[in-house]
Amino acid sequence: MLDLEELLDGFTPPRPYTMEAVADAPPAPGVHVVLDAGSVVYVGYTGNLRSRLRQHLTGNRGSSVLHDQIAHLFDTPDHTATTDDVVAWLGRRELRWQETDDPKPAKETLVRALQPCFNRQIPKPR
Repeated sequence: MLDLEELLDGFTPPRPYTMEAVADAPPAPGVHVVLDAGSVVYVGYTGNLRSRLRQHLTGNRGSSVLHDQIAHLFDTPDHTATTDDVVAWLGRRELRWQETDDPKPAKETLVRALQPCFNRQIPKPR
């Protein structure tokens, strides 16, 4: 069985999930992971890493599955989570990405292997 570092071979080193880190992401296709205390909690893929990573930070529940999932952590009967709640939570996590022309298979492999808590569906084996 592969360990996390083997699965993430070729990814950037971990860095705080902030707008500064996102600004360094390429406007290229790729797969990205969010880590919490060294464990992958989300895997995503996109045609434009910089744009998608920014969208998780600045978007809303309708524009980002990750944003929506995190917001649910902070919802209470008296309070609906805000974008600031989500950004603060993400800012305490780490981000890694890898450019690839075909990111979907890479995402599916990682989701199957790691079963991140913020990925709603685990892909079926092919």
